[in-house]
Amino acid sequence: MKLKLLREREILTAIRKEFSDMPRDLILGIGDDAAVIKTREKYLILTKDLLIEDYHFIVSFHPPYFLGRKSLNVNLSDVAAMGGKPRYALLGLAFPEKTPTRWVEEFFAGFKSAAEEWKVTLAGGDISQSKKIAVSVTVLGEGKTIIRRDGAKPGHLLFVSGNLGDSQQGLILLRKKFKPEDDELADPLLKAFLDPTPQVSLGQGLSRLKMPSAMIDISDGLSVDLMNLCQESGCGAEIEEASLPLSFELCYWQRKPYELALHGGEDYQLLFSVPLEKLDFMAQLQKKYKITCIGKMTKEKGIFLIDKDGKKKPLEIKGFEHFT
Repeated sequence: MKLKLLREREILTAIRKEFSDMPRDLILGIGDDAAVIKTREKYLILTKDLLIEDYHFIVSFHPPYFLGRKSLNVNLSDVAAMGGKPRYALLGLAFPEKTPTRWVEEFFAGFKSAAEEWKVTLAGGDISQSKKIAVSVTVLGEGKTIIRRDGAKPGHLLFVSGNLGDSQQGLILLRKKFKPEDDELADPLLKAFLDPTPQVSLGQGLSRLKMPSAMIDISDGLSVDLMNLCQESGCGAEIEEASLPLSFELCYWQRKPYELALHGGEDYQLLFSVPLEKLDFMAQLQKKYKITCIGKMTKEKGIFLIDKDGKKKPLEIKGFEHFT
């Protein structure tokens, strides 16, 4: 494997090329939110995420209970993006010898609470000593219908769940040493970062209705993840700035809320495209979930933003990416 640049996108492209040979039952490998294996009766969904101290979290302001929950929930978000149901998890946890016993207990209490909430069984894993805390979680899910990233077509409408930008604003407030008890308008934003909710139920609902032509979870920021969806589907997109769903709390704290909505990471909402002929089903889901149409897929390659004045311009891609 030869690498010209040590950047996440280039590394993934090289790995994908190097390991392109797949057995028949592995119907989806590198390049989506999760890998998918076909069995006789269903699809098995496999995903893994890493959380590294001082890179994904800072111990001084990320309580171990919420870190335990988050370490599982970010993986469940990948399963949600495939329209699947999470079933089993493997946990790898490394930490320094000086780590307080209480910290470890609270981490596992948080992990257990998230597992019980989504009916996920911890089936095994590994524990090791290290210089810094590192968490590696693998989740196995299942589904009867799989939603991929590569099915969007020009003319399909783009939808997003929930609000965008809250998690990044929560991180900004944490860095300013805000706590939930300091201001009730900070609490939802802090929770969005510390304890994100994976959209598992919505993903399963979309899968049952066979609505989305493509779907991805928003972990690295809307601009980056929309780019990933467009690249896999082979088309472009237009999004309307005025349609981006923003919370009251984000607008209260942030002078440039649209910047965070477009480029802030770790929202763990679902971004998906829907053919026009399937829009009738949307009303059913909008009674239960917050779902917003933010634009459409286009034949023209590239991603464009239509600003509040109606001007169309290329959207700068500047969400989170490793090794940049």
